[in-house]
Amino acid sequence: MSDIDRRAIFGGLAAAGGLVAASGAIAAPAVLPLSDLRKEADVACLYHCDFGDPARFSQMLVNIANHYSAAGSNPFDLQLAIVAHGAGVKFFLESLEGTAWAEEVTVPQIFSRVAPLAQSGLKVYLCKITFERQKIDMEKARKAPFIQFVPSGVATVAALQSKGFAYIKIG
Repeated sequence: MSDIDRRAIFGGLAAAGGLVAASGAIAAPAVLPLSDLRKEADVACLYHCDFGDPARFSQMLVNIANHYSAAGSNPFDLQLAIVAHGAGVKFFLESLEGTAWAEEVTVPQIFSRVAPLAQSGLKVYLCKITFERQKIDMEKARKAPFIQFVPSGVATVAALQSKGFAYIKIG
């Protein structure tokens, strides 16, 4: 994909996300087939989030921000993604009510640090299997144009690595 195409896509996604969020009519993220995953920059990296520790997640966000900063925050030079499964999906839920993490109070506030990173191109892939096995309605996932479901978190990690993504796990 050319730089112009990616630039148009990022701009369109940002505009569409703002309009849809303002109207309140956004659906749960779609399920992205593994075959549709693409490496679109020379440098691409996935951050593997299968943990539920808020401090660790916060450190991951600091590292992602530093990663973008070192690349000049140019989404055409650097492609970053978070792959979340297991307890890692809780950071991307609208509410923890009805989940194994319902008693946690700090988790929902952490998400406010994710959206600014998405403006630099960050994508988030949520594991559909986790939602099914934990009996979490997929509608509980945050609605944002940079969040998508994937069939399996671990399969996505492997697929992205096979496409040339580097692997980072905080911890």
